[in-house]
Amino acid sequence: MEENVGRHNLDLEASRTRILESHSWKDLSTVWVFPAGKNISTRVVMSWLNVFGPPNGRLFRLSTIGMEVGEAYTQMIKEILANPILSSCKYLLTIEHDNIPPADGLVKLQKRMEDHPEFACIGGLYWTKGEMGVPQIWGDPKDPTVNYRPQPPVPGQLVECCGTGMGFNLWRLDMFKDDRLRQPWFKTIADASLGVGTQDLYFWGDARKYGYRCAIDCDVLVGHYDAEADIVW
Repeated sequence: MEENVGRHNLDLEASRTRILESHSWKDLSTVWVFPAGKNISTRVVMSWLNVFGPPNGRLFRLSTIGMEVGEAYTQMIKEILANPILSSCKYLLTIEHDNIPPADGLVKLQKRMEDHPEFACIGGLYWTKGEMGVPQIWGDPKDPTVNYRPQPPVPGQLVECCGTGMGFNLWRLDMFKDDRLRQPWFKTIADASLGVGTQDLYFWGDARKYGYRCAIDCDVLVGHYDAEADIVW
């Protein structure tokens, strides 16, 4: 009987197209890194435990405790590149101690990255904390004057920008093997001569000089948890 063939086999071309477009058949091995500070909220951790990757895909997790955030990211990436197994992975996933990603956030970002090889990094959409928070889609690359003004999100679409936050970003690990990029890659700036800046935009200020591009996926909605107020922004 026809039904014994299996539902997916009844329209084999449609089923084949679905698999090809999802990219789940590829090796999308990912290293997930997060600077933990002193502790992480249970609410946040429970969301992380629900995040899944593609079937049979390798997903490694690496953390630091009690390190400054820029130093933590730089040190973890150095350790990844020095490890023969971790350095063979295709992607690096960064997340911070107060970000709540959707369960399918990783596979959505992996698909976006496979569909858009022009981008070195694609992040989920999250906002700064507070009633007047802004989307962390920093800067309009179409503006001839370099800027990091927050750009408006476009529901369900990619928005290219000049810099991203670090809250739920998928990076091509090979970009950190580029000797042209200055090290440390991530550095928090608070200096009378250099000014003030976060570690994420410090990185993009250098990476964009060498043609690296980034975007935010407005279909991957990420919460920003304020533990003191118990509010997800």
